[in-house]
Amino acid sequence: MKLQIRNIRHLVTCDDRDSILENVHVMMEDGVITAIDREEKDADEILDASHMAMYPGLINTHHHLYQIFSRNLPAVQNMELFPWLKYLYEIWKNLDEEVVYYSSLTGMGELLLSGCTTCLDHHYVFPKGHGMDLLDAQFAAADQLGMRFYATRGSMDLSVKDGGLPPDSVVQTIDEIMKDSEEAVQKYHDPGKYSMHNVALAPCSPFSVSGDLLRESAVLARKLGVRLHTHLAETKDEENYTLERFGMRPLQYMESLGWTGPDVWYAHGIHFTEDELDYLAKTGTGVAHCPISNMKLSSGIAKIPEMLKKGVPVGLAVDGSASNDGSSMLEEVRVAFLLHRLNSSNSAPSGYDILKIASRGSAKILGREALGQISAGMAADAFLVRENRLSLTGAMEDPGSVFGTVGLRGNVDYTIVNGKIVVRDGHLTGMDEEEISSRSSKVIKKYR
Repeated sequence: MKLQIRNIRHLVTCDDRDSILENVHVMMEDGVITAIDREEKDADEILDASHMAMYPGLINTHHHLYQIFSRNLPAVQNMELFPWLKYLYEIWKNLDEEVVYYSSLTGMGELLLSGCTTCLDHHYVFPKGHGMDLLDAQFAAADQLGMRFYATRGSMDLSVKDGGLPPDSVVQTIDEIMKDSEEAVQKYHDPGKYSMHNVALAPCSPFSVSGDLLRESAVLARKLGVRLHTHLAETKDEENYTLERFGMRPLQYMESLGWTGPDVWYAHGIHFTEDELDYLAKTGTGVAHCPISNMKLSSGIAKIPEMLKKGVPVGLAVDGSASNDGSSMLEEVRVAFLLHRLNSSNSAPSGYDILKIASRGSAKILGREALGQISAGMAADAFLVRENRLSLTGAMEDPGSVFGTVGLRGNVDYTIVNGKIVVRDGHLTGMDEEEISSRSSKVIKKYR
């Protein structure tokens, strides 16, 4: 399959030189960018982008797609993390394959419409009787939509009776988790440069898993050659939990279990000290920044300006749709920019810096170095927006920063994944959006 995008008005590459090119063509062949020039070439499809700006596909580094069917619930709108979780586990314990499939379709569809081409999902709720079927459902949804999907085999082994937060029906034994984790990696993980499927191991959090589970997951992940992910330093409640139980701050606790290094990234990372940030930078341990979720749950503001200055690997994420309550990476870009401008003034990252966090930075913490930029040899993942829409009129003086400063009202015009157009004229090509919504509404009614 050959696709040439011609006459691109502005091409924001996010490459090593931060190149922004004008009136160029991009050639994509068999899922790879092969040329950026001004030469017209034969192709199976030609897309005229003379009135459009083109960007590298955004990469979501932390999500909980199953939460989409429990968003905007009145009972939890004013709760913080721990009580919020306890309430929602009573809904989530009813998850099944159908709920996971349709919530994944919905969430990934939303992401594609916001220019996101790769989704990392942290699925850790496995009710009794469910295992690989839930991951099977997620990969089926991703393949249906044409999205690059990075699953995690999440896990919990501490229920309420053990001092954790989840009910007994959604925790598993360490032996069950290790068996399923290895099976998930063997079945779905493709370590290839341009792979569409990846798997990481992801015990949920220090307050819902045991030290033994964390330790054994780290050993297994490194044996299998996959990455490690969990929530960390999200709230003060978590910090108090590890101090009371283990006499250690969360990062020190994770370090003691083998959970630091360039193959590890944490979701949130709000309550790190300066010394801990130095340690993250030294070890190459990454952070998935989730600004909207952190604001919704009153968790705090991650020290992103300091992280960037110190060299901590940072990516962007929407987090679960029950704490966001949406799945738009472009909305996340704008909120991240405005939040840090408010909190850090002129030391805050620019709109373009945030775009690079959502592309290059996210690719790095997922270990996907062929993603996140538009240059020859990189994966053919991108999105395009019309510059002649009213909401962008007069706004393209700085096309690299525009999504932070101005934002985008509505859907992107095109999203391309692996060289294939998966959003065309602002609509999904892989499935009918009204059909997804209609079927999902029926599933939600039964589920809740």
